[in-house]
Amino acid sequence: MKSINLNGQAIFPSKIVCIGRNYVDHIKELDNEISTEPVIFIKPNSSLANDIYFDENDSIHYEGEISFLIQSGKLFAVGFGLDLTKRDIQSRLKAKGLPWERAKAFNNSAVFSDFVKFDGHIENLRMELSINGNLIQQGGYELMLHKPHNIVKEINTFLSLDDGDVIMTGTPAGVGPIQTGDVFVGKIFENQSLIVAGTWVVK
Repeated sequence: MKSINLNGQAIFPSKIVCIGRNYVDHIKELDNEISTEPVIFIKPNSSLANDIYFDENDSIHYEGEISFLIQSGKLFAVGFGLDLTKRDIQSRLKAKGLPWERAKAFNNSAVFSDFVKFDGHIENLRMELSINGNLIQQGGYELMLHKPHNIVKEINTFLSLDDGDVIMTGTPAGVGPIQTGDVFVGKIFENQSLIVAGTWVVK
């Protein structure tokens, strides 16, 4: 199995539970409808990657997200995540009312910074994604339609969360395609304090 890092320790998630359409501005930029309940989909362990890979055959879009690691059923640690999406394939599947797995659950579609234990105030968390030195995405708790603790409750109504599983809480506006050589810097803040960051160069 593939792993993520928690304070330097390898953790092996059984799954990554992702929340779609959780920021109004992102919903609008993709011309989607606002849902009254969380839109939930899953990436398998095989989707994990340490790097971002360009694919000349598919348009892969980045989606930066505040991500949480689960322990004992609770939000235990926080990290920055990239939900990589084959946008053209997703659009075709959506138009036909079909599942998104081909667009969301492919190999190397989930990239994370290190995770760090977090026992602060979740309502003060926010993220920033810069590409080639330009701030492209930013958002946080106050802009989420569905808050992290409520997301956990909703997931638990139908799905067991195992220790080491990851929850991705959705992406704010500003998504777009990756290009070879792009330098991505993702950061998670509690108010103005930087908690964790990750840097990747698209291969």
